[in-house]
Amino acid sequence: MLRELQTFIAVAEAGTFAAAGERIGLTQAAVSAQMKRLEAALGVALFERHGRSARLTARGRHTLLQAQELVKLYASLGADDAGPATAALVSIGAIASVQRGLLPSVLARFHRHYPGCRTRVMPGLSMQLVDLVDAGELDMAVSIRPPFSLQSDLRWTTLAREPFRLLVPAGQAGGDWRECLSERPFVRYDRASFGGRQVERFLRERRLGVREVCEVDELEAIVELVANRVGVALVPETAALRHWPAGVRAIDLGSDTFHRDIGLVQRATGQISEPAWALAELIEQAVSAKDDCR
Repeated sequence: MLRELQTFIAVAEAGTFAAAGERIGLTQAAVSAQMKRLEAALGVALFERHGRSARLTARGRHTLLQAQELVKLYASLGADDAGPATAALVSIGAIASVQRGLLPSVLARFHRHYPGCRTRVMPGLSMQLVDLVDAGELDMAVSIRPPFSLQSDLRWTTLAREPFRLLVPAGQAGGDWRECLSERPFVRYDRASFGGRQVERFLRERRLGVREVCEVDELEAIVELVANRVGVALVPETAALRHWPAGVRAIDLGSDTFHRDIGLVQRATGQISEPAWALAELIEQAVSAKDDCR
């Protein structure tokens, strides 16, 4: 049974029987035969088979966590100094606004349900976080939706759509938003970020010239600069910024409003652990609950 469990873990990580076989030195037929024996012995279906891919069922995800622990325990048998078992680790990346807003309450709920697990939160720009998920260094990330298609083994779930607003200093005459952008100093959302690229595209498509004085990635810093009358800015209305500070005023762009999508990017179901899958579901539930309360 240990051999079948090791093969099961390999299939869950590789995503296909063929890829798992290459990793552990078995033919695809041998891998398939072992998985049939394991499913028969346990009396549950571990995989949903779609073409060449093998995705874990809900019972399969739970069994994967148990199998990983059993294999670790077997490997430690006979050791003289067997220390305490290493807790399962779930790694998640998050952009700054998500770390301050959504994530703390979700993590608190997760650790109540999985007290034996550890979590690691990595900050960064969306591009960096998506790359880390793709490389397998993060289980998932909450980021801005990339302006390109994701790899086929990555899954995207939209959590929120945030409209961009023109931010001007409080007390400053509004007028037409196009005139504000063309006539007043402009604080730019960093073009290295996905959101900053959206701003750049918006300006270019409407042929709007701006008098740029500063380029910043951190949204709170941009809001503070506008409040201090450094210039105006195009920024997304995040959940944390639904009540704008007293020093700024947000102008609606009307029919020209554009949005940034915030979502969860994660590896294919068969490549993540049960706790990681549970954390992803808690994130989605938290967003749905907030939407229901509005």
